[in-house]
Amino acid sequence: MQSIKDTYQRITDTIVEQLEAGTKPWIRPWRGSVRHSRIPRRATGEAYRGINVLMLWVSGQMFGYEENTWMTYRQAQDLGGQVRKGEKGTLVVKYGTFTPKEREDDEDRSIPYLKGYTVFNIEQIENLPDRFFSPAEELPIVPIPHIETVEVFVRNTNARVSYSGTKASYRTASDDILMPDRDRFESEVHLYSTLLHELSHWSGAKHRLDRDLSGRFGTECYAVEELVALSGFFDSVSPL
Repeated sequence: MQSIKDTYQRITDTIVEQLEAGTKPWIRPWRGSVRHSRIPRRATGEAYRGINVLMLWVSGQMFGYEENTWMTYRQAQDLGGQVRKGEKGTLVVKYGTFTPKEREDDEDRSIPYLKGYTVFNIEQIENLPDRFFSPAEELPIVPIPHIETVEVFVRNTNARVSYSGTKASYRTASDDILMPDRDRFESEVHLYSTLLHELSHWSGAKHRLDRDLSGRFGTECYAVEELVALSGFFDSVSPL
């Protein structure tokens, strides 16, 4: 059995990996697209608890899943489904206790254990029964006002910005900014603060200000870049 220490390390590595990809669900200022239940659920309908909720939230946001039900490979097969080839699972953990059968003394002593295993979102699985999939949620349309001064400022930078989906990021490979749909934001303040934050990252590309954008989460250059992005936002919205 894998040691508790090794399992904790896997949890840490998984969260750090997803944070490095820009996934920060606890500060997201827009509405996601998770259907039916905001708490991740098992194939049985039971809600996940503890660190598993965070792990599945982060994974769901990172890969853009709209459904919030997760199951193991074996559970999918037992239900007649099949995980699509190439799909990557998400680590969750099971807490429990066991009592050794053979002990020299007569005292029962429960020993805690922590076991890691892999689950898949139902959107990664083919041929599951229809009952696992919920109708698409119709988000109420709340028009977000345009702030013309900010819109002009962004246009004058010649940055390519697209609004689609549920993620916000500056993509270095394609040199563009991806934003969630406008209607997902709670207000124009949330929308433009997110846009200007990503625009600050955009400014650091090699052919612009040539900042180091390769830093891993937890490194000094990563922290410096985040501070630059924050200060860039405040400079942009502060009156001259």
